[in-house]
Amino acid sequence: MFMNESSNGGPVILGATGLIGQALARVWPKSAPSGFWQCRAGTPANVIARFPGLSLKWDILATPAPKLWQNASCMIVLAGVRGNNAAKLSDNSAIALAAVKAARIAGIPRVLVASSQAVYGNYASLVSETNPCHPTSAYGRSKLEMEQAMAVYPEVTCLRLGNVAGTDTLFQTAARQSVTLDRFTDGSCPRRSYIGPATLADVLLRLSESALRLPRVLNVGCPGVLAMDDLLREAGVEFDYRTAPAGAVSQLELDVSKLLEIAPLAPANAHQLIAEARRAGWHPIARNTKL
Repeated sequence: MFMNESSNGGPVILGATGLIGQALARVWPKSAPSGFWQCRAGTPANVIARFPGLSLKWDILATPAPKLWQNASCMIVLAGVRGNNAAKLSDNSAIALAAVKAARIAGIPRVLVASSQAVYGNYASLVSETNPCHPTSAYGRSKLEMEQAMAVYPEVTCLRLGNVAGTDTLFQTAARQSVTLDRFTDGSCPRRSYIGPATLADVLLRLSESALRLPRVLNVGCPGVLAMDDLLREAGVEFDYRTAPAGAVSQLELDVSKLLEIAPLAPANAHQLIAEARRAGWHPIARNTKL
């Protein structure tokens, strides 16, 4: 792991009950500051019990932030809205703005806000933070709008996350039902930048170090891309193909050279990603698994 600051309470994690938040809680390094994990009232006790640090009850858009976190090193904003409902997706900007306001009141010096590789749209080649963004989905557009709202806050870095193994649509589909992958005219299926939950935890802890100077936006993923059918084969999950529809994104590879200057990472490989996803609580539905 990369974290070397131990004289603080660790980060505040907003959205700790979401898919990524719960995955991180399961694999959070025991040697790292345990942090503060936000949830809303009514969160099941078994979910709170898995938080490695203190739990914080806060409905971000409905109630004032608790007066805590005086020794927090950083705020990590995982909270947000997924899907295609434009009205609800506008909350992504509102949540990020509420988080920054709370961090400033509490004197938290750094805020890392989860954005997405979806802001880029469809790129045939390696895509860096300086490439123009042309999101093709309502979700991607909402995240780009959120980034634009954050641009005036110097303490904020927006993290353009690659797919997080165990939490993305592919893994979540395999956990609930049969999987059908797009197949393109060259015979390939979708390829994406990925990162495992345990690796992401280490990266977030590294980025929370106050001595680092971070850019306004940063791509986050392991180097390289992985094909989704290779991931499913590694996990022993059966699947089918369909002809890719018009407009489907065949490949999106993040240029993570800026991240690697801060946190050296090994290239993505299917075996490691599946192992990290399983450690973080992901399991495919039994009928998808080869006997």
